Amino acid sequence: MARIEDIANKLNISKGTVSKALNGAPDVSETLRKAVLETAVELGYSRSMRKRGAKQLCLFIENMTCEEPSDFGYDIVTGFRKVAEPAGFVVCVVPLDEQIQKSISYDEYMLQNNYVAAFFLGLSLADPWLHQLQTSHTPAVLLDNYIRANPSTCYVGVDNSEGMDLAVAHLKEQGHRRIGYLSGGLGSYVNQQRYSAFFHALRKHNLPDDHSLAGSDYYFSECLQKHLPALLEQKVTAIVCSHDLLAHTVMIHCQEMGLRIPEDLSIIGFDDLPLCAYTQPTMTTIRQDRTQLGKSAFYALSSLLADVPISTLLLHARLMVRHSSGKAPQ
Repeated sequence: MARIEDIANKLNISKGTVSKALNGAPDVSETLRKAVLETAVELGYSRSMRKRGAKQLCLFIENMTCEEPSDFGYDIVTGFRKVAEPAGFVVCVVPLDEQIQKSISYDEYMLQNNYVAAFFLGLSLADPWLHQLQTSHTPAVLLDNYIRANPSTCYVGVDNSEGMDLAVAHLKEQGHRRIGYLSGGLGSYVNQQRYSAFFHALRKHNLPDDHSLAGSDYYFSECLQKHLPALLEQKVTAIVCSHDLLAHTVMIHCQEMGLRIPEDLSIIGFDDLPLCAYTQPTMTTIRQDRTQLGKSAFYALSSLLADVPISTLLLHARLMVRHSSGKAPQ
């Protein structure tokens, strides 16, 4: 593990200058500061390797809302802070965008801002930092994203395979034999996982698993105008959706078409957002405990900071049976 002395020797400067550059001292030029950061990253130095220093954690948020209790990320952030702050850490919530990721590397950003580790919410597969995390040295936990072969990273989430199995098993018990699937765009790791898990569950329960029984698109309108009619033409009696907002939109659209939910068509969502208890009818869904997800992310980060290379931490899923699913129509 690199030390400040190693960085100083590499650049032929004093340890004091390195320390000042890492901590943003005003009497260090921008050129030298950048050289120190780049060398620190190259040598594998990170704040987490120091015995002393600020205990700051960065919670990066992208492509996700977290401000209101009804937002998907709200409980995750709350859960993370509930255990991180009593443990003596300062949690800094930072909105992340492509501009930041292109302007500086992940490891450099963490060194520059004195963060020892990070928790990522909402990274997409196209994000520059997701690629950099494959070789980064600064501990990072990612919600619903998996980095292979880097002992400094961990994936936390719900067990999507278990969740889809619960949904399909429930529908089969209700007499459904042709089940369709609608998903958001497959440009995210979690949507890819749920898509694969759905078909695995169909095969496990000896149900038709033709890929024409699924449709995916980033835009809800495309799902409603193209993929939903295609599923109805194939006489599906139930539809599982990759998340609750899509399921709610599909439910409303089907009702506008004159379909009764669940008498004519059962619909199941995924995530158990607060709105599920108030839709008409109330929505059957797969629940992931988002507060516990946030807490689990901190436990995973604690392991990484203690040099325990935990790879994956998955919570059990739970089927919340409400009124949007029922017996298959005769």
